[in-house]
Amino acid sequence: MTETIALTPEERDANLDLDQLKQLVGLVEYDESKDPFPVTGWDAIVFVVGNATQTAHFYQSAFGMELVGYSGPETGNRDHKAFVLKSGSCRFVIKGGVAPDSPLHDHHRAHGDGVVDISLEVPDVDKCIEHARAMGATVLEEPHDVSDEHGTVRIAAIATYGDTRHTLVQRSGYEGVYLPGYVPRSSGFVKREGSPKRMFQALDHIVGNVELGKMDQWVTFYNKVMGFVNMAEFIGDDIATDYSALMSKVVANGNHRVKFPLNEPAIAKKKSQIDEYLEFYRGPGAQHLALATNDILATVDAMTAEGVEFLSTPDSYYEDPALRERIGNVRVPIEELQKRGILVDRDEDGYLLQIFTRPVQDRPTVFFELIERHGSLGFGKGNFKALFEAIEREQERRGNL
Repeated sequence: MTETIALTPEERDANLDLDQLKQLVGLVEYDESKDPFPVTGWDAIVFVVGNATQTAHFYQSAFGMELVGYSGPETGNRDHKAFVLKSGSCRFVIKGGVAPDSPLHDHHRAHGDGVVDISLEVPDVDKCIEHARAMGATVLEEPHDVSDEHGTVRIAAIATYGDTRHTLVQRSGYEGVYLPGYVPRSSGFVKREGSPKRMFQALDHIVGNVELGKMDQWVTFYNKVMGFVNMAEFIGDDIATDYSALMSKVVANGNHRVKFPLNEPAIAKKKSQIDEYLEFYRGPGAQHLALATNDILATVDAMTAEGVEFLSTPDSYYEDPALRERIGNVRVPIEELQKRGILVDRDEDGYLLQIFTRPVQDRPTVFFELIERHGSLGFGKGNFKALFEAIEREQERRGNL
């Protein structure tokens, strides 16, 4: 028996409803009571960057996010600054070291700008940690309460691939802006006239890159430790070009709010995008974040106007008769997709539109995907070859292919 899905507070605040979420991120119903490690959804994606003040401005101006919270020296946090940004139900926390001996500097020295914490909201932190420990997970923080005048949050943390962690947050009844220690903060930034209210509504999935031979180990980790189910598998010719190759499997929590494709490199003639990432990130980590939008054309136009650079797609992709036959009718003319370099894929459930940014920091590591789903629960399998060839063109320009 399935249970009716409850909206999270962030989804309610963003005025999203279940039908929208089913389209935006492929949300499904499931029986939470039988889940040994129930996950409600994403809580926050925490980035460590070299300059949090400037990066927070970038995500406001280029990604249309809203600054809602802050922690730093002015609030008693002498170690670092942290800016909380939201778009729809998606929350980013941007951290940068202030104290010269802040451990954030060590993380940034090793990895550059990147995701340190994929924080998840759970209904019962203690139940999750008890199961995780029994399944052999490394517990980084034991369950404990943190309180302020807005209520109490119970948190804990477990380790995942590389230096990435999952902080587990039980925040029922907490009414603060993010966590205790954060204060409300707004910005004087004014969006360009005509910009959409928000450029994306939710987080769809986060891709993790792991070392050669480690993908199945981490798939098993998510299966055993966190009760995630396998959604898809991409190997062999599905996910290779003439020069580079990788393998990928996708795991998801019960309601599919949280989806993790996991990639590892495969042997090929030249260096794959995964090899390049592992070299420049100095180990496993989050490669890209997929942001769900209900109007990818408007989002791409608005982000392009703010200077965001997207991977280009050759005209031959759109002129391929096999592609046109396979995708059938989509909500916009192919010519409009072609102008912007947006890719399209169809499966048995429907279709999706997607596009990928270039890396958003100096190292060729983290980038973003925009995705607009119309029934499809997939990840654009039919576009992998075109996408990888586009990434290879960028790698060649950087001298890293």
